Amino acid sequence: MALPAVGCTPQPTAGAPGATAFNATDSAWILLMIPMAERARQLTELAPSRTADPALATFAADTGSALRADLRRLRAVLRLSGVPDTRPHEGHDMPGMVSLGTLQKAAGADGQAFDRILTDALRAHFTQSRKLCAGERSRGRADPAKELAASLAKSTAARTSRLDRVRAARSLP
Repeated sequence: MALPAVGCTPQPTAGAPGATAFNATDSAWILLMIPMAERARQLTELAPSRTADPALATFAADTGSALRADLRRLRAVLRLSGVPDTRPHEGHDMPGMVSLGTLQKAAGADGQAFDRILTDALRAHFTQSRKLCAGERSRGRADPAKELAASLAKSTAARTSRLDRVRAARSLP
């Protein structure tokens, strides 16, 4: 799966020594996954004050911790690539990315209304993340990026399963 670049500025694929191993797919994947993870993390940070469900609060806290770790790993691979973090997706709302509107709605909701926003947005985030990771794994060139994509796909699949169990236990749609 190719990564969409509609409306995005082309990014350089070489910079620091050794950066030539990274192709445009690697760079685009990293530069998209960072803001996606940042927005999802922002949403999880709202859970302690918005959800009344202890299991969902725990899930959100665990997911937020995992996203912080994912962001550290993504930024490390970005530095390795030599591509500057120009934030080409700043302000964009893309498939699977928690939108600014969703963050605003979540900040104004609580209880079951918040829970529905949180679970729907995280499910969409996890689904799109897995698709993007599959695209990186099939079309990327740099081993560090492809290995990270494989790791993120695996952990995201586990988070999706856990989210589905939490939703089922709470009768959330």
